[in-house]
Amino acid sequence: MHERILIVDFGSQYTQLIARRVREHQVFSEVVPAHRAHEHLGEDLKGIILSGGPASAYLEGAPTMSEAVLEAGVPILGICYGMQWLCEHLGGAVVPGESREFGFTEMHLDHREGLFSGVSADTVVWMSHGDRVEKLPAGFARLAHTADCPEAAIGDEARKLYGLQFHPEVAHTREGITVLRNFLHWVCRCSGDWTPGDLAQELVRSVAEQVGETGEIVLGLSGGVDSSVVGAICQQAIGRRCHAIFVDTGLLRAGERELVENTFRDHFELDLTVVDAEDRFLGKLAGVTDPEQKRKAIGYEFVEIFREQAKRFENAHFLGQGTLYPDVIESVAAHGGATEVIKSHHNVGGLPEDLEMELVEPLRLLFKDEVRELGRVLGLPEEMVARQPFPGPGLAVRCVGECTPDRVKRLRAADAIVREEFERRGEHEGVWQYFAVLTGARSVGVMGDQRTYEEACAIRAVQSSDGMTADWVYPSHACLQAISNRVINQIRGINRVVLDVTSKPPGTIEWE
Repeated sequence: MHERILIVDFGSQYTQLIARRVREHQVFSEVVPAHRAHEHLGEDLKGIILSGGPASAYLEGAPTMSEAVLEAGVPILGICYGMQWLCEHLGGAVVPGESREFGFTEMHLDHREGLFSGVSADTVVWMSHGDRVEKLPAGFARLAHTADCPEAAIGDEARKLYGLQFHPEVAHTREGITVLRNFLHWVCRCSGDWTPGDLAQELVRSVAEQVGETGEIVLGLSGGVDSSVVGAICQQAIGRRCHAIFVDTGLLRAGERELVENTFRDHFELDLTVVDAEDRFLGKLAGVTDPEQKRKAIGYEFVEIFREQAKRFENAHFLGQGTLYPDVIESVAAHGGATEVIKSHHNVGGLPEDLEMELVEPLRLLFKDEVRELGRVLGLPEEMVARQPFPGPGLAVRCVGECTPDRVKRLRAADAIVREEFERRGEHEGVWQYFAVLTGARSVGVMGDQRTYEEACAIRAVQSSDGMTADWVYPSHACLQAISNRVINQIRGINRVVLDVTSKPPGTIEWE
């Protein structure tokens, strides 16, 4: 049994990010919906973290949980809505704020010991709230404040109950990791007894148990790190009873098909089949411009191909996918809570109800950087583990509007130029993703003394650690100039290049 932190999900987009931050300190974390939190108390429990959420704690019908959780006798840390829920249920009061706080906010500490030990007296945090605590419950004291939020952090030292209005789990909070470390090791007294090696063994064992001694898996293989790690897990769990299917959708990057085929035949002993389905996918996308319809159409066609391939094997009743938690949390209400759906990922929200295959998704509760580390533990080569993420729907979610063969070809060529120029200068080092977007916007230009009216191409480059939040990257002038010159001169149909300078939030990394 590992030391355990229970994370109660009130519907925040960042709930699993809290779990990831806890795991970074080698402490096992478990995410549960608020209405079932009381079912997960136990002797191995060291502390409880209450997530944020979109609701207001003072409204009727707001998410709640059993009072038994408050009586568990372990430290509790409430974040955003979690803090407000604590106050409402312990005799305090929460009201709508005179002004809301969103984004980077300067915070001033009133108490620099315990939870805030080692944190600067003046620090920057990430806020995302419109309500505020007006009255503190008995026993609580103010620990920090901002210009617009008197109770930015509160605590009852005697009962080891704490509340943070800001989000320490988000990378934008400058010293959030220190605050969480203090809660885990100083308040909860966790020693840190959980490692990626433990996780690898547990996932291999879990897949073997799920599939059984005779079951077979059809694995949707994209060639990215996610499906590669799933392939490694399945290979160790059931060997050649895992049948990898790589689908050439016609929406791949330049050279992608050849790279995937060569890499997997060199490093895996899986049964690999390559399906040429460009006409099928582009046919399904003809006339489709809505992003959600695109994703669902792509998801449906993937599943149809996997179903067809599964008929070749007697016991292939399982579909393996490299689904990550960011896919889940943007596509569905992940834990039965009130999480807002941002967009349907083809492997989650795009799946049909009559799938007829049981999903095998060992990475479903993990983030990209956790998956990379897991891949290293499983023995995958670094060039595979460190690859730039590429979405399952491929270029379709970077081609705003209809995905005609000509537009996809145009985007593929522009994307290749962006990647080549970043990598030739070494500017890809430390960058999460760097790619081209065909925006669908047309503008007037002049080339060779003649008027043009063609599309604009956007350069999108971001830095992130987990895909949940991201900052835009500013390439060098030389890099931008080379990309712009090459794209406009070499690709007919594009006469303008722009740089996307939007962070996540408020934007998403992909355009669709």
